[in-house]
Amino acid sequence: MGILSTVRGWLSSPGESRHAEITTPEELLAMARDRRTGTGGVLVTNESALRQSAVWACLRVRADLVSVMPVDVYRRVNGVQIEVAKPPVLVDPGGQQVGMMEWLYSTQFDLDRAGNCFGLITERSGVLGPDGRGLPARIDLVALSDVTVRATGAEITKYVIAGAEYEPHEVWHERQFTVAGMPLGLSPVAYAAWGIEESLNAQQFARDWFAGGAIPLAELVNKAKTINKAEAKVAKEHFRASVADGDLFVHGNDWEYRPIQAVAQQSAFIESREFGLTDISRFFGCPADLIDAAVSTGSVTYASITQRNLQFLIFHLGPAVSRREDALSRRLVPRPRYVKLNRSALLAMDPEARARTIMTRITSRTLAPSEARALEDLPPFTPEQLAEFETLFGSPRTQPVTASAGGPTS
Repeated sequence: MGILSTVRGWLSSPGESRHAEITTPEELLAMARDRRTGTGGVLVTNESALRQSAVWACLRVRADLVSVMPVDVYRRVNGVQIEVAKPPVLVDPGGQQVGMMEWLYSTQFDLDRAGNCFGLITERSGVLGPDGRGLPARIDLVALSDVTVRATGAEITKYVIAGAEYEPHEVWHERQFTVAGMPLGLSPVAYAAWGIEESLNAQQFARDWFAGGAIPLAELVNKAKTINKAEAKVAKEHFRASVADGDLFVHGNDWEYRPIQAVAQQSAFIESREFGLTDISRFFGCPADLIDAAVSTGSVTYASITQRNLQFLIFHLGPAVSRREDALSRRLVPRPRYVKLNRSALLAMDPEARARTIMTRITSRTLAPSEARALEDLPPFTPEQLAEFETLFGSPRTQPVTASAGGPTS
């Protein structure tokens, strides 16, 4: 079933050994269910949770946005941030077959659903890292279900991947949703499991209901007398034989037929599922309106899409992005270089707002016209283009003034 989110040893009493066997949140949830009576329903795991639309949508939205953020490397020179060349591991971290966008999507998806992501460091560069070994040059990601972790206290001593043992320095391991003293990140699926289970069970009930598995399809009531089992069987067979081929069912004034499925909405399972969507969204840090789930106020409005994206970045996705930048900086580039994920890719504007922002920055002299052209993926103006502007609008009324050492000129 796989690793990943809970450590059995940390559930022991203080006087017991701190050496831990890592177990899954799913196993602990199953153990808890064993102590409950009358349970059936759906067992929630990292895999089964993906069948819940809110879980899938939240994971997809977050992984999509992180994966399209450009990855840049910088260093500071005299207090000024200078961009430097990226190492190959930040271009094609999985070799020729896996580029940075796919790698970021896969790792963010695992981090958000399980609190951890893992990969094997299969190549190293000649640049030494803080641990005296070459920095990773290639990281081949592995499935969560193939990983087992052995730990003593908060220190991981071994990774077992697909049955083979690896030392910690041989494995790429990122964590999210961490708790002090625990070697693994925690899974929001484990935190939200009861809510997800309720929603999945509501789905199952809905399927059973409309398939006729949860309740009878209809009821045939004799209004004149109480009938025994033999009479009920005969009546049912006659009724079924009549309606099976669309024929007429002929009866007197003693039988009443009431279809039951027509009132399925009265079971309130629809409301239960809507609550599940918004509740699960909270666990995964993805506002419900972003995954087209109903919200309590009926609608969420913002002055612009930019404000909406900024709110999502600040309060939900931004901290996770910062943690990823820290992990990539510490282990993939030599100090004092550091990695940044360009959040501007998320702060998309409508064309009119973008044009106003660029014009304001140019007139306030915080952005050069050539830089503005670069933001639009356009080359600098050519002399011919500048001549066209002069033909259309005339020469500028004021010429640029060159400042002199003696002060401004008149």
